[in-house]
Amino acid sequence: MFKLKEDRDYVALEKKYVFGTWRYEYTWKPLLIEEGKGCYFKDFKGKRYLDFSSQLMCSNLGHRSPKVLEALSEQANKLCYAAPSFATKPAAKLGEKLADITPGDLQKSFFSLGGAEANEAAIKIARLYTGKTKLISRYRSYHGATSGAIALTGDPRTHYAIGMPGIVRAPDCYCYRCPLGKEYPGCGISCVEYIDEIIRMEGEQSVAGVVVEPIVGSNGILVPPDEYMPRLREICNERDVLLIADEVMTGFGRTGKWFCMEHWDVVPDLMSMAKGLTGAFIPLGATIARKKIAKFFDQEGNLFCHGHTYAMHPLCCAVALAAIQEYIDKNLIENASKMGAVLGKRLNELKEDHASVGDVRGKGLFWGVELVKNRKTKEPFVTRREKFQPNTLKKISVAAMERDVYIVNVINTLIIAPPLIVKEEQIDKGIQVLDKAIEIADKECK
Repeated sequence: MFKLKEDRDYVALEKKYVFGTWRYEYTWKPLLIEEGKGCYFKDFKGKRYLDFSSQLMCSNLGHRSPKVLEALSEQANKLCYAAPSFATKPAAKLGEKLADITPGDLQKSFFSLGGAEANEAAIKIARLYTGKTKLISRYRSYHGATSGAIALTGDPRTHYAIGMPGIVRAPDCYCYRCPLGKEYPGCGISCVEYIDEIIRMEGEQSVAGVVVEPIVGSNGILVPPDEYMPRLREICNERDVLLIADEVMTGFGRTGKWFCMEHWDVVPDLMSMAKGLTGAFIPLGATIARKKIAKFFDQEGNLFCHGHTYAMHPLCCAVALAAIQEYIDKNLIENASKMGAVLGKRLNELKEDHASVGDVRGKGLFWGVELVKNRKTKEPFVTRREKFQPNTLKKISVAAMERDVYIVNVINTLIIAPPLIVKEEQIDKGIQVLDKAIEIADKECK
């Protein structure tokens, strides 16, 4: 029987036999990690790190939740897989639960294996339902790596992939660096009004939907003004266009609400989700549609022309049900709101102490710290083209890891998004380390 020796170099082994994600393979020098518990994970030597970004902003429940692992084991001992032509209790119960916790009349779900697949389903459902093909997304966005999802995406990764036709770009709600050269609140929310112009110019008869991250995630934690989403909902209603919310990163309490769109009392027509759906304990994505869309596919002759081998996977659905119950039982949505206020206050205090901190923005436990070489000119340390190159923000993340805190950096922003179980003393620890690490950028300020 094939068996790996315990003294082997597993980093070298993985580097030799496994492709990575979004990286230059020759530069990859990772830390080998072996276990996690709560808000922490350990490397192979037993050193413990505070997970201040929830891995890829997905470990909402932290690591090794006993209740979730118990549900996984229980379902695995019953039924791990069923072809999607069969019905299973976990899929039925999860569909019902999502209809209960999502806003408005969102009702019927399709279950896939991640955020990209959830967005692919949203694309197809929107086109089938409306009979129209074009989709509007924004320049600073990320919706996944598969063909349709990467076509929606506007960040630098788009240049490395072949997408699909029919995508039209819109300006971002990036108040710190307004793409239209305006300043809030005197701008009249021109960025959202321009989406109305795009729909009219492209032709209402050809635009199926507008796809947005309620708070843009890996392109800088861009929080829209409070008027933005309600106005976008009005525009979509007026132009008979679907509003599609990508809540893959913002869902399941991350922003202090079950779903981010609830901050503005806006109900999208389609919503995609993943990450926090299972707390990242096991892969699962979901695309939920409003009642009117569900009714359309219930009619004779309207084929739901989409599917996967692992759709409605019973093991994944059982884990999601357990994860949702953990959010409820531990009052984690409320904790995200409460601890989010603490985290936001601490981060804004850092801004006062560091010349390199240009902007701090976020909601709940989902914050971004944008660094600049000069506050007046807002010159960034890292441009979009330099995303995958060695840069100052990567140095800051390395410095934080040396002090036992893991922080994700994307382009010119540090993403601070600890698990929803985080406590104030853990936030204080993370901020103390970040305070020290940001000094690297301060020294490079002009």
